[in-house]
Amino acid sequence: MKMNRNHILQLVTEGEHVHQDFKFAITDACKIARSLSAFSNTEGGRLLVGVKDNGKIAGIRSAEEIYMIEVAATRYCRPSVTLDSQIYKVDGKDVLEVSVAESQHKPVYAVDEDKKPKAYIRIKDETILASPVHLDIWRHDHKDVMIRCNEREQCILRLLEKYGELTLNRCVRLSHIPRRQVISLLADFIRFDLVETVFREHIFYFKLKQNQ
Repeated sequence: MKMNRNHILQLVTEGEHVHQDFKFAITDACKIARSLSAFSNTEGGRLLVGVKDNGKIAGIRSAEEIYMIEVAATRYCRPSVTLDSQIYKVDGKDVLEVSVAESQHKPVYAVDEDKKPKAYIRIKDETILASPVHLDIWRHDHKDVMIRCNEREQCILRLLEKYGELTLNRCVRLSHIPRRQVISLLADFIRFDLVETVFREHIFYFKLKQNQ
């Protein structure tokens, strides 16, 4: 138990962002695993449990919430996630700060209610389901990237140049290239810093980098 209320109050003034999420209460280990997956797959971050979305301190209600976070990290995250947790006393209420480091072994999956593993990322103040392109980048993150600019590569790049932004599905339809190959190509282009992702209205788009 730590008494430094100013530490928590300072964090609360930041609001929710890419590295911070407020949780009023923990009632579902599956759902909290999504947040742990997202922080692990992005740049790390923290959960403040016992804090409402508007920043009001509500306090954690029982030790059961702490237990559920541990369950989420060890049973519902694959691989399991290591947490650094501290409880702070703020105006007579307990606030739990849970720090999550960025994983060196991405993707970190969260197992959902149907026992299906899904990977998430953090964008601004939201936890978002990762795209197939993200998964391909993580799975092959250590492979050597070589852009040969054969007909398939040129086709995708020409389409991005023509249309500006394309979703994965539209890229597949326009290119007539198998979906699996388009995913791999887009992932390689991102690793090679030729293409970037844009997330808008809960849809991922792909576009040429502006400096190209």
